Amino acid sequence: VTSFHTLHSAIDMMLYKMTLYGLWLSTLHRASSSRIPAAFVSRTLNSLNICVNTHRRVPPTTRHLSATNTNLDESDVTAATEPRKRSKTEKSSLQSGREKRRKFIGLAKAVDRGQWDNTYSPGGANGISFEAKSGLPNRDKMFCVLGIESSCDDTGAAIIRSDGTILGESLASQHAIHEEWGGVVPGLAKTAHEENIDKVINEALQKANMEIGDVDAIGVTVGPGLEICLRVGCHKARDLAIEYNKPFVGVHHLEAHILMSRIPAERYDSKDDTPAEDKLFDVSARAIEFPFLALLVSGGHCQILKCLGIGKYHIIGGTLDDSLGEAFDKTARLLGLPVGGGGGPAVEALAKEGDPKSVKLPIPLQKRKDCDFSYAGLKTAVRLAAEKICVERGVDNVDELPHEDKANIAASFQHVAFRHVEIRLGRAMEQVEKEDGIKQLAVVGGVAANKELRKRLDALCSERNEPWDMLVPPPRLCTDQGAMSAWAAVERLMVGSSDVPEGHDVFARYPFSFSSNNNEEK
Repeated sequence: VTSFHTLHSAIDMMLYKMTLYGLWLSTLHRASSSRIPAAFVSRTLNSLNICVNTHRRVPPTTRHLSATNTNLDESDVTAATEPRKRSKTEKSSLQSGREKRRKFIGLAKAVDRGQWDNTYSPGGANGISFEAKSGLPNRDKMFCVLGIESSCDDTGAAIIRSDGTILGESLASQHAIHEEWGGVVPGLAKTAHEENIDKVINEALQKANMEIGDVDAIGVTVGPGLEICLRVGCHKARDLAIEYNKPFVGVHHLEAHILMSRIPAERYDSKDDTPAEDKLFDVSARAIEFPFLALLVSGGHCQILKCLGIGKYHIIGGTLDDSLGEAFDKTARLLGLPVGGGGGPAVEALAKEGDPKSVKLPIPLQKRKDCDFSYAGLKTAVRLAAEKICVERGVDNVDELPHEDKANIAASFQHVAFRHVEIRLGRAMEQVEKEDGIKQLAVVGGVAANKELRKRLDALCSERNEPWDMLVPPPRLCTDQGAMSAWAAVERLMVGSSDVPEGHDVFARYPFSFSSNNNEEK
């Protein structure tokens, strides 16, 4: 019996040490591909060695070390490697936070229900009390805005005139950087932003035949997005606004997508060869006027919004879990498709070769008669269907499936994903048409570039008893780029709104505060 217990303890210790050495190797690997301070890495590895030799518990912060912790200071080393007990106050706060989160289970994400410390409300509580906190350009004549975008994995800058004409733009893509990782690596994205931010700003200015002192205001995306990436663009824009004494606008990323639909098509789709700076348009003209309905579909968000004005949005429906773009990305990875440029384009291209009805997949939330979305279940259904086909074909994994099978899976996923959109959006259209007389739809966000989605939503609008008008920006303006930040800043400035650049922060989560879920109101 004694020998058995000794052997059992020896095995436990061996497994424990293997786990710790695995963490040790993982830390080395992550440190080599990120900017974690060298001293922090050294102390962390030393802490792991001590744990092995003394059987101490591994500090929680060490266990969760990842490439996203690149903003840790070296002064945090001691706190990171030495465990401590939580005080009663901290435990109470943690429990309170858990209870608060439980209240929102089954409800759409990114909707302000009083749980967020920072929300977007440029017009104040009533939505119309705008303030020019850093001044305004002369709105009696044309003015130009520099816009900067760095919310995720592309660095963009653009100069846009107040009539919507894009005078110059530049975009530094990070597709090649993230391709091998199968998704965006925050630390690598931040580094790429830092390397490209000056370049894209200078290129945009050169294309517009301008210098930084010639622009009349500066706008920059401040949220939502990856915080360490947002900070690169925000800090640059803040510094420029302060140095050149320019009005500053902290742009909301989702509002910027929505407002792109308001630029009249002739501003970016003219067939003549007249230089952009020589074409003058009506500054007040917009392709779509408030109020209107917007479908926002992107890599991080999936929402249906009733748009009432600048900074005034009612969220009618949102995703309970994954966004539509996220579901596309995960399906692309499952099928072994390149995702450096986003999984959406890869799945869309493959789906053209497949049969959309060949693989039976469930349409999400069939029993819920609201306007919310859910793609987590569909994502799982796609994986299970793919695994079933693997068994039928006698192959070990999805990578070994014939091209035809992969195409059928992609086509079936896309068909059901868009059918889910059609059902939820159709319900929202009926609601706002009846309650508000709205008959205009804007489709925005990265997934709006999908041609199949455009075709199906166009049919949804045109086949109604009273046809709706649908507006979709051109594909290159659906994805993240500098023009969206510049144009959103123009729209804010036109209603007399600007922000203080000094100390302006960024927000990973930044919900609209002037929003409500109509289903909850009822």
